[in-house]
Amino acid sequence: MMKTYNYSALSSEEVSKLLKRPKIDFTSIFETVQPILDEVEGGGDEAVRKFTREFDGIEPDEVAFDPTGLEVSFDQEVKEAIDVAFDNIFRFHKAQFPFPLEVETMPGVRCMKVTRPIERVGLYVPGGTAILPSTAMMLAIPAMIADCGTKVLATPPGKDGTVAPEIIYIAQKAGVNKILMAGGAQAIAAMAFGTESVPKVDKIFGPGNQYVTAAKMILQNSEAQIGIDMPAGPSEVLVIADGYANPAYVAADLLSQAEHGADSQVVLAATADFDLAKLNVELKSQLEELPRKEMAGKALELSFTIIIENLKEAFEFSNRYAPEHLIVNVKDAESYADQIMNAGSVFFGQLTPESVGDYASGTNHTLPTYGYARMYSGVNLAAFQKSITMQSISEEGLKNLGPVVEKLAELEELQAHKNAVTLRLKTLINEEN
Repeated sequence: MMKTYNYSALSSEEVSKLLKRPKIDFTSIFETVQPILDEVEGGGDEAVRKFTREFDGIEPDEVAFDPTGLEVSFDQEVKEAIDVAFDNIFRFHKAQFPFPLEVETMPGVRCMKVTRPIERVGLYVPGGTAILPSTAMMLAIPAMIADCGTKVLATPPGKDGTVAPEIIYIAQKAGVNKILMAGGAQAIAAMAFGTESVPKVDKIFGPGNQYVTAAKMILQNSEAQIGIDMPAGPSEVLVIADGYANPAYVAADLLSQAEHGADSQVVLAATADFDLAKLNVELKSQLEELPRKEMAGKALELSFTIIIENLKEAFEFSNRYAPEHLIVNVKDAESYADQIMNAGSVFFGQLTPESVGDYASGTNHTLPTYGYARMYSGVNLAAFQKSITMQSISEEGLKNLGPVVEKLAELEELQAHKNAVTLRLKTLINEEN
């Protein structure tokens, strides 16, 4: 079902090939997306309506609305589950709030760093075949904690032309100002440029398909002047398992990723004492029970297992692969934490499936894919904030530091920079005399 390789027998070229993700033809995708962005920039709400009608077969009564005060009703048990997840995500992200920093780098020279919220943020929550309240929480809660002034949540309307009450409920709890009833590149464009009913934002967050990703990538380098959370590719998991791991649990974890889509990346790094035969039995059995078994099966066919001689090899491979999700299902799993350098989010031990982080443990599930975990973090509170440095120089400080600045400015042949210090030093000397 999954191809199997012996890691020690692979050449460096073969290992490099396994590390690669499926190539995405962004050139053709950009060519498809750019006209949509241009039309929304010029046509505003009407262009958004047009593309929603064209792509989704739906034309909502309004493009965007304020969710505040709306009556919503849905299953009470679902509401209680959302409330528990909301509280856990809130606690973990609230704890990330940074303290102000002040350092006297030398006598009379004070340097400070303060944090301020990004004022206007766009939160993209995919929809279509299913609603994703978990993503709404992962984006709206840190935006609320950061105190972003304008929060726009974009999500495709359902077949009835409305937004799911669960999403509206979360938006209300998190203080979202506007819900944009659109998906795809047109939603990203509407938030980036602003329309008659959609406020322009400064940064856009959230996962999406290749067209959403392309729109974010194009717009961050355009006159729209927006930031994005991270580039993205298909979702992925890497599981490290030894003889201690339960094959049924490992199979469930692999399948929970495979059911995302046929292009999902599913990788297993297993020691020789792991029961691979039992795993394959479990994969076949559990796959048959899944509603998305055809999609998950295709993902598994494109996935692989590597047999490693020891866990050191496993973590070496994992750090090179830089997975979105890393499940460490080995004995004394947390003892290997220091060996993990590149991963979006990590799950330790037999009883910690990826699902808990996807929904309700408290960590964020908007994570770097496609190997970007080597240089990007997952969404966290800091992503909704920016830092500002400040400094204050006293008389003593200017006397101590001024000559240093004069000398360096002179070296770089920037006379005005030197003069800005020299004039002040002369004034201080004159006042003393």
